[in-house]
Amino acid sequence: MHARDFLPRLVLAAAIAGGVGYIFTWDLELPKALHVAAKGSGVGLLALYAALLAKDADGIRIAAVMAFGALGDVLLDAVGLQVGAVAFLVGHVIAITLYAQNLRSPLSPARIAGAAAFVLLVCAAAYSLPADRAGAPAVALYTAGLAAMAAMAWMSRFPRTSTGVGALMFVASDLLIFGQLGPWDGAPGIGLGIWGLYFGGQLLICLGVTRTLAAAPRTFRPVTA
Repeated sequence: MHARDFLPRLVLAAAIAGGVGYIFTWDLELPKALHVAAKGSGVGLLALYAALLAKDADGIRIAAVMAFGALGDVLLDAVGLQVGAVAFLVGHVIAITLYAQNLRSPLSPARIAGAAAFVLLVCAAAYSLPADRAGAPAVALYTAGLAAMAAMAWMSRFPRTSTGVGALMFVASDLLIFGQLGPWDGAPGIGLGIWGLYFGGQLLICLGVTRTLAAAPRTFRPVTA
């Protein structure tokens, strides 16, 4: 193994350990600052991993996506749901830009219609979940960005078995969060489902993008019309 490969692999291993290890802090009476740091460590280290591998603008973008995800993790607990959601939404916008620059093939009317239908379906599901109906429009607005990110990930050249599936896992995780604000409040195992889908999704997104960029960097801007 080359020395230049060792550090990224070490950081990736630490990221996985941080993401999995966070689960075991749930029953510990840790100070809030330590709990928040533990929560942000997994995806934060994924951001560092992506940054270490970045060689172009796309590499910087995926590092930024992970960084805003880690910021969202921290802000959700340190400040609140709405502020954390803003950080995640910024990450989704950056991810959409990344995927739009790396389309699998030019967008056709059928693909655009399919993506729009997916976004509308996910937004409708998210809107229906919160018990506080006054907050449902904000939930749907955030979900539009989330679902658009997942749709673009699926249409990008990055592997669907990693980046595409990871983006869908992220969507499922957030739907569980919104369900926890309504009919699924107190459901057994929902916290584990939320975190497992979220961190696993972020890991798959990061690995799919970074490995594809390492093997075949983008050399042209795809035609989208």
